[in-house]
Amino acid sequence: MSARHTMAADEMRRVLLVAAGAVPGALLRWQAAVQLGPYLPPGGSDVLVNGLGSWLLGWLVTWPPSRQGLQLLLGAGFCGSLTTFSSWMLVTERLQQQGFVTGLLWLGLGLTVGLTMAWLGQLPGQGPQRP
Repeated sequence: MSARHTMAADEMRRVLLVAAGAVPGALLRWQAAVQLGPYLPPGGSDVLVNGLGSWLLGWLVTWPPSRQGLQLLLGAGFCGSLTTFSSWMLVTERLQQQGFVTGLLWLGLGLTVGLTMAWLGQLPGQGPQRP
């Protein structure tokens, strides 16, 4: 097998890993909106899935580079489709129309949840043993 053929096969493997992770991430995001949306304020399910995705990404960055396949599957694929910056911004903009302070508070809540969860996700990997 030529080096170019091997590189193409490796790239296809990476693409498939990202795609395989993206499907369940998107489905979970959709179901969070469907199942939890009626019980939360507008955009509440976005904050939840963004927090979960931030925690998982925080945890994944502590993994050794030898886990690249899982990082692609769970990080770029699952978390990439689970989290939703655009929906969060749309809700923020709509809340801004109702009042600047309301939109600003929503923006602050989303940032606080995301940053806190990313930090908490890194804590388990900072111990003596990493996954």
